[in-house]
Amino acid sequence: MVVSQEPEYEGTADITVRGVVIGLLTPAIATVVAYPIAPTRPEISIAVFMLAVVIAAVAGGLWSGLIAGILASTLRPLVVEDPQLTFRFDDVEDVATGVVFLSVAMVVGLLVGQASEDRARASRREREARFLGTLSSTLHTREVPDRVLDQFAEVLMEPFGLSRVEVEATLDGTDLRALATTNGEVVVGGPRTSVRLLAGDASIGTLVAERPPGGRPFSRDDQLLLETAARQATAALDRARLDARARNAQLDAETNQLRAAMFSSVTHDLRTPLASIKAGVTSLLDTTVQHDPAQERELLTTILEETDRLNRLVGNLLDLARIRAGALTPTRQQSAMDEIVEIVLARMRSRLAEHVVTADLPASLPDVWVDPVQLDQVLTNLLENAGRHAPAGSEIQVSVLWMHGAVQVRVADEGPGIPLDERDRVFEAFYRGSSIPETPGSGLGLAIAKAVVVAHGGRIWIEEAPAGGCVVAFEIQGGDPQA
Repeated sequence: MVVSQEPEYEGTADITVRGVVIGLLTPAIATVVAYPIAPTRPEISIAVFMLAVVIAAVAGGLWSGLIAGILASTLRPLVVEDPQLTFRFDDVEDVATGVVFLSVAMVVGLLVGQASEDRARASRREREARFLGTLSSTLHTREVPDRVLDQFAEVLMEPFGLSRVEVEATLDGTDLRALATTNGEVVVGGPRTSVRLLAGDASIGTLVAERPPGGRPFSRDDQLLLETAARQATAALDRARLDARARNAQLDAETNQLRAAMFSSVTHDLRTPLASIKAGVTSLLDTTVQHDPAQERELLTTILEETDRLNRLVGNLLDLARIRAGALTPTRQQSAMDEIVEIVLARMRSRLAEHVVTADLPASLPDVWVDPVQLDQVLTNLLENAGRHAPAGSEIQVSVLWMHGAVQVRVADEGPGIPLDERDRVFEAFYRGSSIPETPGSGLGLAIAKAVVVAHGGRIWIEEAPAGGCVVAFEIQGGDPQA
């Protein structure tokens, strides 16, 4: 990551040397300029020397202005009042003029130099604040600790003109290391400095910063700014560590909740059909009981229904395992959504016999690129949910729409509906809903439906039906994803 900053910070020694040079050079140039015009226009010569003091103070700072003021007050009388450079002062007026000029030059140099230094200091503080703000926004993200360390090393490179940054830290017993270089090349031999990463009073690591060979040594301002940046990095590392702990704790809690839900599902939803199957088979095998053909057919039908129920539950558990393993990849092909809906409705006619099922399928519906087997499963799960929760004799309506290049399927029922605050949670595995917890089911149907729709790049949501009840809708883009 590259962070745009002002040119790198200058050291105090560099500023002092430059100020002395400017303070000596400007009065000398003023002397060369004023000497030819001093005999005829002495007032202009005085202005030239005063201008030299102001320029020195602005360009070099306080010390430059003071040096230029002293030197200009010395050279001015030699050029203006004594052009033959005899170093003679004929009267008290010349001395008084020299003292006044010296005083004015010193005041001007002091004020202008101080203002220039204040402006430079404010500009430096602004750059530092901008750099620290950028560093803070870069580091204060919910990243893992090693990524935070990498970002910290990268963000220091340009503002400090570094050729290499190496950061090492130990966090919760784990050793972390980050290295940033210029264009991926390690250049050593230049000025370097090191800063400790402190968490409270304890050192958790070290920052080593190095400039290219021949680069400017690190100043005290550089060192202080690096220490401030290191404190920010330590805080970001500590926050990332706490975030990682919180995520792990949340994952453990969700895992325990899932295990409890799976245990509840296994102990109830698996045992119930098994008990019914065993009771039916036991009754049929009991030679002491005589069954007429109608009773035998009823028992066999119950066994078949409970076997189908058990098969669906085991299939849902296997599908959930595939989803969590990341093995849910749609095999897309050009399919007619109305045909998929009709096939599902025909297969589920017996299971939805107690309801009035209607389908709204436009004749001009275009084909879509989907996995028909997986979409079959989505519709099956949605219709099973609707049949389970809607009262007998109520209507279940399936409609298919084509909108903005996407196919939208809606399954509406006249059941009790789903509260607004639970409409996201019902797509979680094993969540059964608080309003009707006694309704049979594993709580996997909507979770699997959502996983399939998302794998197709679509979305699924829940609405409230206009006449009461619930609408579960999903939408998938109809074009070829490979096109």
